[in-house]
Amino acid sequence: MYALVEIKGKQYKAQKDLLLKVDRFQKEPGETVEFDTVLLTSSGEDIKVGKPYLAEARVKATVEDHSKGEKIRVYKYKRRKGYRRTQGHRQQYTLLRINEITGV
Repeated sequence: MYALVEIKGKQYKAQKDLLLKVDRFQKEPGETVEFDTVLLTSSGEDIKVGKPYLAEARVKATVEDHSKGEKIRVYKYKRRKGYRRTQGHRQQYTLLRINEITGV
């Protein structure tokens, strides 16, 4: 059984006991989060598709941890002009453990 859920504008495939790496939430580790933006659910042969969301479907998850991704270097350069700029970025993530999918 799985569900396609929209979290912060991105779509993820959620299954029970799966760890999802999503954009940072302002929740503490151990707190539970419930998502009602479920696009699709599947349990074997039965598939339900929402328009755009399924009204009865919910995905419950627990916040496991917060982490950062790898550092990305952004480098701007214009030849023969002496123009060089370097900027770094590390994306912040939240790890969610899927507890249950209801409304399948």
